[in-house]
Amino acid sequence: MATPKTKSSTSTPQKSNHASGRKPKRYKTAYSKAELEEIFRRFSVQRPEPKGELEHVNPFTLVVAVALSAQATDAGVNKATRALFKVADTPEKMLALGEEGVIQYIKTIGLYRNKAKNVIALCRMLIDEFGSEVPKTREELMRLPGVGRKTANVVMSMAFGIPTLAVDTHIFRIANRLLLAPGKTPDEVEQHMLKVIPDHYLYHAHHWLILHGRYTCKARRPECERCVIADLCRSPEKTCDVPAPLVELPPQRIGVAEAVE
Repeated sequence: MATPKTKSSTSTPQKSNHASGRKPKRYKTAYSKAELEEIFRRFSVQRPEPKGELEHVNPFTLVVAVALSAQATDAGVNKATRALFKVADTPEKMLALGEEGVIQYIKTIGLYRNKAKNVIALCRMLIDEFGSEVPKTREELMRLPGVGRKTANVVMSMAFGIPTLAVDTHIFRIANRLLLAPGKTPDEVEQHMLKVIPDHYLYHAHHWLILHGRYTCKARRPECERCVIADLCRSPEKTCDVPAPLVELPPQRIGVAEAVE
């Protein structure tokens, strides 16, 4: 099996860029600072207060919901967790259900058996090591079973108001399709995005980009005619150069007990 190339065509395994006197290859965004500022300004006008679309009632249920959402839709997770969180909104109550009890609520979600196992293990660790409280740091969150970097970033942002950028499939697609912050892996895209997003827009950028990818810059066919940044977009797939009217969208109908998506 051929080994994927991880270096530029001008470098060789024998000689690093530093050894040859060349500067290391850097990521390239297709946009100037002024254009980046304008892109996120328009997103801020369109959705002044964007929200995540996973229903939850506290940091604990948010961790569980995000962990369950891997390879599943928010709508599917919400259908399953509405009933689950009514009976188990703390680690102790969830642990009391046991794996089989949790499965009865989440069996419509993909990989439900493994996810139920992780949820129960997560509850045990929260009780034993964190006093039943969800930790606030990325390092501690990533110690929890079933919690990776993306989940940790979502929880830090949504539960604790810490500016982070969780790279899901939508953000990964947009970063590369729009040539906004190209990267071969979610971690690369995250690093590059943090460099191009203006600091004062970082807090909401995660949700703006996800919602843009979910409802406008869709995976199969981007709806460029509905895009507020169509004139600025550098995507080779772009089909329209005229931006949609820049107006505030209706408020998202998302709350503790509301249906979403």
